[in-house]
Amino acid sequence: MRIGELAQRTGSTARALRHYEQAGLIDSERAANGYREYGASAVVRVRNIRALVGAGLTLEDLRPLLGCLDGDVLSRPPSERVLGIVRERLAVLERRIAAQTEARDRLVAVLATVGQRADRPCTDG
Repeated sequence: MRIGELAQRTGSTARALRHYEQAGLIDSERAANGYREYGASAVVRVRNIRALVGAGLTLEDLRPLLGCLDGDVLSRPPSERVLGIVRERLAVLERRIAAQTEARDRLVAVLATVGQRADRPCTDG
């Protein structure tokens, strides 16, 4: 099937599919006319990629899981390797959340300080 059909069958976009291919997560063959041609198994793989990315994993996280992406990945118990990848991604997200929370708290403090000094406005000119 061509890229447009795969995109339609998976709820994806052609651009996302090209990105997955560039990341090494899906493969295509080139037809004589230069169009990408995907096998039927690509539908399951792309749906799994989309589900896992939607859950918070990155394409880089999925690379070590290539062998798992062709089946019903979400209904099987995860391996220790998968759990390790998920734990690592969760730790990254928690660090980012902490950093954003600290930035928000600093901005709240600035606004509170500015509110106390309303008699001396800072001008932009």
